[in-house]
Amino acid sequence: MASELGFDGVELMVWADPVSQDVRAIDRLSQRSGVPVLAVHAPCLLISQRVWSPDPVERLRRSVRAAQDLGARTVVLHPPFRWQRRYADGFAQMVADLEEASGIDIAVENMFPVRRPLGRGRSVEVSAFRPSIDPTDVGHAHYTLDLSHAAAAHMDALELAKRMGDGLTHIHLADGSGAPKDEHMVPGRGTQPCAELCETLARGGFDGQVVLEVNTRRANSPAQRAEMLAESLLFARLHLDWPVEG
Repeated sequence: MASELGFDGVELMVWADPVSQDVRAIDRLSQRSGVPVLAVHAPCLLISQRVWSPDPVERLRRSVRAAQDLGARTVVLHPPFRWQRRYADGFAQMVADLEEASGIDIAVENMFPVRRPLGRGRSVEVSAFRPSIDPTDVGHAHYTLDLSHAAAAHMDALELAKRMGDGLTHIHLADGSGAPKDEHMVPGRGTQPCAELCETLARGGFDGQVVLEVNTRRANSPAQRAEMLAESLLFARLHLDWPVEG
């Protein structure tokens, strides 16, 4: 589908799907379709805590090796969970050392808290991440900015991009309404400054990657899913001022 719609490449999300864990199978799919794997998302979701290894350090190392084998330039990584204390304590240095040794950009992603309702319109926010949902609180060489996560966190995505500065190398382009969940809406259908961010990146000569991370589960058919993805791609190309094919 990525080939048919004219995408430049894909980001591989490594998770419970057995094919996503098989680098050779992914390479065959890439060769067959002519669509390169441009980035690898490390298995760091709650549902993928035992994919490749129960050790988060080994999962990250395997993600870096997968990126090297597939010719991808970037590994996307979430901050450590709060209960991963030993991993969290050495996280920043480990990421820096792996980047230097591999030549792969490890772009740490902004996340969002969980909001628990207390009744009478009140709620409390709980972060599952250590030290926070904002990777700029620690400081890394490379970052992923996810606009859907920013929406769920009620963070100003443009200000977050400024804090990331020259380290902003990877974008997860999707929209959100500000609801306390990760929505990944088609860009332009929510409240996030998707167009403004893309245009700012284009004016600044951004040479990183923009990945459409759009939730298509509500599509009623493959054709509707393709329409959502095509609309997202057109939005990105128009606002990034990249050539629009067709």
